[in-house]
Amino acid sequence: GIDYISNPDIQARRDSIGDVGYEGNINYELLLSLDPDLVLLYGVNGASAMESKLEELDIPFMYVGDYLEESPLGKAEWMVALSEVTGKREKGEKAFAAIPVRYNALKKKVADSTLGTPSVMLNVPYGDSWFMPSTQSYVARLITDAGGRYIYQKNTGNASIPIDLEEAYLLASDADMWLNVGMANSLDELKASCPKFTDTRCFKNGDVYNNNARTNAAGGNDYYESAVVNPDIVLRDLVKIFHPELVEEDFVYYKQLK
Repeated sequence: GIDYISNPDIQARRDSIGDVGYEGNINYELLLSLDPDLVLLYGVNGASAMESKLEELDIPFMYVGDYLEESPLGKAEWMVALSEVTGKREKGEKAFAAIPVRYNALKKKVADSTLGTPSVMLNVPYGDSWFMPSTQSYVARLITDAGGRYIYQKNTGNASIPIDLEEAYLLASDADMWLNVGMANSLDELKASCPKFTDTRCFKNGDVYNNNARTNAAGGNDYYESAVVNPDIVLRDLVKIFHPELVEEDFVYYKQLK
């Protein structure tokens, strides 16, 4: 999946990097020829399907669990674990150390302000369902820290849950802002995927923002790549959406749909 990677250093060396595939479509012959010291895995609903094959090939592997972290800073701290793997623990710790300082300073600035708390709707339908994250999730915590109020308070578990489109419509109708609207680059594109939602207040007022400002030609979204280690920048983007008077910098990962 190298086409989906935004990192300029990776793209500059793409001819020397083996693209072994992803999501169950793995080229094990190529992987074996690369003689990797370690394969990094993740398993959303249990163990990775690659695990047994890697054991058979005697290739070491390790799970990266940043996606299970509820804290934005906890997700970013995985850079320290990975720097340990590459023998650069001190460099990783130094890179991470400044992030909580910036994050917490901005969080405090928001908390100390006397501004309102806009309600925030998230996501678009996936099939016939609309998945809403937990109030304890990474994205919900970012919204709270940025001075917003995540509108769906029923889910206090540890995973996103599906709601029907009728409930999603009622939530969107009550929301001041609507964020993370799939692949949409404009209000017209969002209208095409959610035609019934065009009469909601947030849509009519243009208070719709998507986290796809940094998308490459193949559709790879840098929000799902570099944002994990830049939670302070994501927080700053959200503060700019909810309380623009507190932030001077331009958006990095988010953009307002027109």
